[in-house]
Amino acid sequence: MASPVFSRLNSAFKPGATINPDGSAVTAEDLQSQFDAPSATSAQMGRMTYEGVTSKAAGMIVLAFIAAIPGYLFPSTAGLFISAIAGMVLGLVLAFQRTTNPTMALIYAAVEGYFLGSLSIYIEQGFDVPGAAMQALLATAITSGVCLYLYRTGKVRYTSKMRKILIIGGISYLAFSVVNIFVMIFGGTDSAWGLRSGWIGVAIGLVAVGLACISLIADFDFIENGVKRGLPQQYEWTAAFGLVVTLVWMYTEFLRIIAILQGRD
Repeated sequence: MASPVFSRLNSAFKPGATINPDGSAVTAEDLQSQFDAPSATSAQMGRMTYEGVTSKAAGMIVLAFIAAIPGYLFPSTAGLFISAIAGMVLGLVLAFQRTTNPTMALIYAAVEGYFLGSLSIYIEQGFDVPGAAMQALLATAITSGVCLYLYRTGKVRYTSKMRKILIIGGISYLAFSVVNIFVMIFGGTDSAWGLRSGWIGVAIGLVAVGLACISLIADFDFIENGVKRGLPQQYEWTAAFGLVVTLVWMYTEFLRIIAILQGRD
């Protein structure tokens, strides 16, 4: 004899029988409505989306702008150096994380924002370059827009050759920057920019901007592949962090180039 429970739900346990969550039998209308319902979106499935990356990157950039205001309006040499070191440490920690921690990413954006605000007013006042911050900001925005346009239209793609250039160029630039810091600290040159003075400094800056453009193309490539492959949603923060790091780098290089071109080296 069958269990009373199964007997009471006899229709539901017949071969091929289907039921609704409330226990009622599924009708033809129910099946048709399920068939006509839109499929779940990537966001609903917890996957990486372009919208998710854009919103997170935009949030980090807005936060950086807000944090830059006190750094620009109330300049402090101590604040400049502390934020520079803190930003570098946070950036390295986030870079070596398997997945980017959202809280740390937002803190990084705030610290870098304050640093950029402090750096901008320091260069404008210390090197007598009024308006350099706005010029560098416009240059960064325009260059980033061009890179995005070239990538979206397929005119530029992140190739293995570009990857090699970015790796070799990035390591070389980092090594040169470390040497230049020591030169500036120990007074190996009369220029405030160390070895990056005059037209040599401008040329090095342009090379750095070129590397930043390649890095931006690499960021776009990561985002596109991540969305196509359905990476988990948490990688949206990784993509947003990568974009912000590249934009910060590009802005600082433009700021330095502008100061040197105006003869304040």
